[in-house]
Amino acid sequence: MTECQATQNSKDWLSTAGLRPTRQRVALAKLLVGDGEHRHVTAESLFEASREAGEQVSLATVYNTLKSFSEAGLLREILVNGTKGYFDTNTTNHPHFFWEDDGRLQDAPKEGLEIAALPKAPDGAEISKVDVVIRLKSKS
Repeated sequence: MTECQATQNSKDWLSTAGLRPTRQRVALAKLLVGDGEHRHVTAESLFEASREAGEQVSLATVYNTLKSFSEAGLLREILVNGTKGYFDTNTTNHPHFFWEDDGRLQDAPKEGLEIAALPKAPDGAEISKVDVVIRLKSKS
């Protein structure tokens, strides 16, 4: 894929959510979806990738942009351990494997996963999503 195609993919992705394609948004979007592949990133890993790509963005900008992309529905945020946020470009409902050894998050197959029922939400609330994270560790 050419650099021009990756940039256009990124701008198209932003436009689906009505986000203005600023230089920083396009640069980060290109790292996230420019090649058309899905990925899981943390703010820190995206910041490091942006530095390696020669982009001039601060870590605070990366955090803010990831939050904006999530709020716009372009990314899905998955919290692990209640504090570590991973951002997934695949926003469909699907489970994840979390590798405890190296802190890596990856898609898990939907086949074989059964959720028969969910508890009733408390009065005044509705269930917005269900995150399934299956923790893994290497066999010793």
